[in-house]
Amino acid sequence: MRSAIGGAAALAAGGGPLAGAGSAAAADARPGPNTSDESLLWYAAPAADWEREALPIGNGALGAMVFGTLASERLQFNEKTLWTGGPGSREGYDFGNWREGRPGALDALRDELDTKGRLSPDAVAARLGQARRGYGAHQTFGDLHIEMPGAPAAPDGTYRRSLDLAQGLATVSYTYEQVHHQREFFASCPDGVIVGKLSADRPGQVTCTLRYGSPRADFTARANGDRITVRGELADNALTFEAQLRVLNQGGKRVANGDGSVTVTGADHVWFVLAAGTEYADTYPDYRGDDPHATVTRTVDKAVTTGHGALHTRHLGDHRALFGRVALNIGQALPADVPTDRLLKQYGTGAAAADRALEALFFQYGRYLLIASSRAGSLPANLQGVWNNSTTPPWSADYHTNINLQMNYWLAEAANLPETTAPYDRFVEALRAPGRRTAEEMFGSRGWVVHNETNPFGFTGVHDWSTSFWFPEAAAWLTAQLFEHYRFGGSTDYLRTTAYPAMKEAAEFWLDNLRADPRDGTLIVTPSYSPEHGDFTAGDAMAQQIVHDLFSNTVEAARVLGDAPAFRAELEKTLRALDPGLRVGSWGQLQEWKTDLDDRADDHRHVSHLYALHPGRQIEPGSKWADAAKVSLTARGDGGTGWSKAWKINFWARLHDGDHAHKMLGEQLKSSTLPNLWDTHPPFQIDGNFGATSGIVEMLLQSQHTAIEILPALPATWPEGSVRGLRARGGATLDIDWSSGRATRITLTATRTRELTLRSDLFGGGSKVVKVRAGQRYVFE
Repeated sequence: MRSAIGGAAALAAGGGPLAGAGSAAAADARPGPNTSDESLLWYAAPAADWEREALPIGNGALGAMVFGTLASERLQFNEKTLWTGGPGSREGYDFGNWREGRPGALDALRDELDTKGRLSPDAVAARLGQARRGYGAHQTFGDLHIEMPGAPAAPDGTYRRSLDLAQGLATVSYTYEQVHHQREFFASCPDGVIVGKLSADRPGQVTCTLRYGSPRADFTARANGDRITVRGELADNALTFEAQLRVLNQGGKRVANGDGSVTVTGADHVWFVLAAGTEYADTYPDYRGDDPHATVTRTVDKAVTTGHGALHTRHLGDHRALFGRVALNIGQALPADVPTDRLLKQYGTGAAAADRALEALFFQYGRYLLIASSRAGSLPANLQGVWNNSTTPPWSADYHTNINLQMNYWLAEAANLPETTAPYDRFVEALRAPGRRTAEEMFGSRGWVVHNETNPFGFTGVHDWSTSFWFPEAAAWLTAQLFEHYRFGGSTDYLRTTAYPAMKEAAEFWLDNLRADPRDGTLIVTPSYSPEHGDFTAGDAMAQQIVHDLFSNTVEAARVLGDAPAFRAELEKTLRALDPGLRVGSWGQLQEWKTDLDDRADDHRHVSHLYALHPGRQIEPGSKWADAAKVSLTARGDGGTGWSKAWKINFWARLHDGDHAHKMLGEQLKSSTLPNLWDTHPPFQIDGNFGATSGIVEMLLQSQHTAIEILPALPATWPEGSVRGLRARGGATLDIDWSSGRATRITLTATRTRELTLRSDLFGGGSKVVKVRAGQRYVFE
């Protein structure tokens, strides 16, 4: 073993860039081996199904699904803020707050739980729930149809449809009558548009008609010159929306049609730009801003002036700056003639190198999807990211806060995409104002609260679906990601202005709402409900663990900022009296409820009472709590829906069982992944993609406790490999090489000046304390 320290000159000599001190981009972005294998999805036929086969592109606010159909290409597209419901809804809207006062309802329920111990979800919902009104749903914006009258009737051996994750580029190509045709589509974040280009290798061979379609009849579509303008109002809430498409051609003729379409004949190539927007604004209580017309017009016109080549270059620079930070080599090798759908179908039955290729691709796909569905200036990634083809999507394509929204961002910090959390931060901030009203009206308390699910219109109250309407711990859990962003990046400005205010208010809510358990005097959450499972009780494990996590994080943040000693003292005192939610039951399990109600035969998909293991940090490997968590996890089994399997990857990795974590990755790929590699609940939910990428990171690098653990859960199936650009808490970016299952080289680039502890078998199975300086690179081998 030896170590080396390099400054800017040494790093430059090594071929890697040196980011400024404290930069989130301090990763070594050098490509690793086999990067082509890990970044390309491709298919030998057009997509016949939106959910299973079409390929996603996105820039955070806009998303589109590319079908690659021959005679009529279809781009189904979305804009994040096109939602029914909210203020102005014809159903009425009350933010989920009780429409009728219920004085004493909560205290009466708490007293009853003290006496009876448990109550059915239906019984509680009948007293605390109410029918949801004006909640709304995300809407498909519509479809851009591109009719290609000269295309072949069916694909042949020359047809190829692909999505290049490294470039953020969807491509369709084929040869017909000795002419090679190609279509390219990308969604540009810097320019705020979706861009497409249709070309051929012979002049005059591109003829097409572009038209807009929608399942709703609430719009007009007009064509004038090269521009198609789509404008309308949602019938439910009168939300104004607009999209504009400009169609440019090299050679040939273009005509605007009376039906709102544009036709180009005999062109050398055709390219277009699409922009869309609504009058939504994330401002409580009205949630309305400016008419979108001026912004959409300005955006699309500027893109046309910029030109296709410059748009493409700007998009590539922006996308690669994020995607290219991390490279994973786990021994993958993909045969050139195996399309992605067949690779998935053959997983676990063929060559090991092909299986590794799918795993590496799935890892990078999660990173790609987060880049595509969560960028600054947009809403955060919802249950379907930014992609939705329906006016009545599953679960409204909303924001479920009993795990799903949080899981969407588990990968962001460690997988080196911290910028993608900006929409999440803003969304949490926007929930605080309506959440304060709900806290006051429903609980009579300070602070802010949100329950099981929410929408872009500040829905922080309740509905009446008995197994998923009550989860006031959600706000506390939402703030955990804010504190994680601080723990990774170390910015006290961010902590002071963004994270801590939301954390402090969430803590104030629980200071007002905890109640002494008459059984043992500890402070508990009551009523509490372990998500979607069992009966209502007092002090269930997940509720206690989340509040414990919130208080611990808030105390730490207050100490860093030197805030309000009296508040900090109150919080520390309450934390000492709080039931931590950790208890070993009669068969060695970690109890889900404070009373030992766990059933050994229970295989429910939620394993919520292991929050303290992941994403929390109360449980450390090797502790009695870890042993009990393993018993619970084993009893629950390896089944479940897509997101549940993804969470189990993270659980097993945190238990340092890489082989079982890898097994869960395999289970997710074999039975919870669609041909386009989207995760399925079913139906499609994007959180499983994000959770799986997070789980793979946890197998390779952990830093939730005091040390940075190198390869803590490396499976036997990955004996040789390397990873570049993963981030650790405390301000470090790491490259790791390993052979025969053991680390052979660790390269650490520091983004903060401080003392770090590394744990690896490279140090004889022990730990090494390193004093690092921001901007320096350290090599251990």
